[in-house]
Parts: sequence; C-alpha cells; structure tokens
Amino acid sequence: MKTLRAGHTPSRRSPVRRPGLSAFALLFLGFFCLSMRFDTLPIPPRVDRPTTNSLRNVGFDQRLNAQIPLDLAFRDEAGRPVRLGTYFGPKPVILLLNYLKCPTLCPMVLDQLTHSLQRIRFDVGREFAVVTVSIDPRETPQLAAAQKAAYLRSYGRPGAAQGWHFLTGDPGTIQRLARAIGFRYTYDARQDRYIHPAGLVVLTPQGRIARYFFGPEFLPRDLRLGLVEASANRIGSPIDQVLLICYHYDPTTGKYGLVILRVLRWAGLVTVLAIGVLIVTLVRRERHKKI
Repeated sequence: MKTLRAGHTPSRRSPVRRPGLSAFALLFLGFFCLSMRFDTLPIPPRVDRPTTNSLRNVGFDQRLNAQIPLDLAFRDEAGRPVRLGTYFGPKPVILLLNYLKCPTLCPMVLDQLTHSLQRIRFDVGREFAVVTVSIDPRETPQLAAAQKAAYLRSYGRPGAAQGWHFLTGDPGTIQRLARAIGFRYTYDARQDRYIHPAGLVVLTPQGRIARYFFGPEFLPRDLRLGLVEASANRIGSPIDQVLLICYHYDPTTGKYGLVILRVLRWAGLVTVLAIGVLIVTLVRRERHKKI
C-alpha cells in the first residue's frame, strides 16, 4: 500500500477521449447529409453548343451605302400586309433582325437597345423609326404585338408606338432582306433555334445602309451620331456637328472613335485665332494710348 507524502495530494487523471463511436457517428452523419443534399439538387439540362460548321455561316457582312429592297412585303404587329418602304421617307431607320422566341441573345440586344435609346434625346417616332423583323417565318403577328407592347412599356416615351414596328414575313422575303444587309444566319434543327449575329443597321430615309453597330451593347453616343449622319444632318444640334468633326466611324469595330489628329488641328486653329485676336486687341490699345 502506497503512503502519501505530506503536502502531496493524490493526482487525478483526466479522462481520455477515445475517437470511437462519436467520430464515426459524425462522419456518417456528414456523408448522409451530403447524399441527401445532392439527391435533392435538380440536374441541369444538357445544353448543346453550336457546331463549328454552323458558326461559319453566321456573321455580318458590311455593305455600306447599299440600297435595301423597299418593296418587300411583310405583316405588321396587327396582321396587316405592309411594304417595307412604308417606314422610310422623312426619317432615318434603325433595323434589327432577330426572332421573338429567342431565349437569350435577342432579348439581350433589344434590352440594351432600349436602354441606350432612353439615354439619347431623340425620340422614336419623331426623329427616327425602329423596325424589328423576325427571321423565323413561323412567328405570328400576335407574338409581334406582345413584344411591341412590352418594349414600348420599357421605353416609356409617348408617341413611340407610331415609330417602333415589329414585322413578320415568309422565308423568301426574310432571306432577301437578310442578304441585302449582309446578315448571315442559320437554323439549328436539332435544337430548334436560329444562330445569328448580334447587331443593328442604321439606314438613311431613302433606305441606304449608313452604319453598322455590333451588339449586344450599343453606346448611346454611337447611336446618336449614326442617326445624325444617316439623316444627312437634318436632325441633331450644332454640338452633334462638332462631335462628328472629332469622332470618326470605324467600320471594323462598328463604333465611333476620337480622331486625335482632327482634334489637334482644330485646337491649333482655335489657338491661332485666339492669338490673332489678342494681338489685334493689344495693337489697338497701344494706338489709343499714343493718341
């Protein structure tokens, strides 16, 4: 029998935790929760990407100054037969080709266009018109009317209903218009959808192609300057005329860029004129002092 020394107390051993049942229970519970979680997750649908061959047939071939056929027959959103030339005359026209049941790209392009049009002072129906043509011959005027109502609400300016049109047509008419503006698209029968480029065309009041703008986003400045040029300067302000001196349309990018050389030339001219005015003023003052 062990004796205890004075001043010493018997030591108490801390209980040893064994990684037994509790650790295995936690591990099992974790795997169980994970399995339950993944079982309840929805399986994402399989999305097939366009083949390389189909993408080769898609694009925009720029045909600046080309005349589009204004005799093409379509149906408007009310189902009435109309000629494309009905929407041309005194105003420039923004023309888009898309299709109304497009799941992704077309709504994005129209949303971005609407947003940009809200940021310029020109009004649809007053200074210019917008014509949207469906490339899907199966789409109906009823669907076009619903799309028009939705985007007019989004645009939110009075009088736009008389200037924004959604047209449908037969395959031959659609393809003829697409060829005229260089719009190359293809139909993917496996996925029942159209593969097409994103962009729009600005046309003169006579129906000639003035500018191409590639989407899905459009700068308000580019749209404004494109409309001013397409109208032969009949719309816009003196400020727009000055901007057109400093900004130049680049067909390769479909955007307006600042031309540094032009800016420097105009800045130099203004500087020379200012110096000339200053010299004349100083000379006149000196003459008045001598008198």
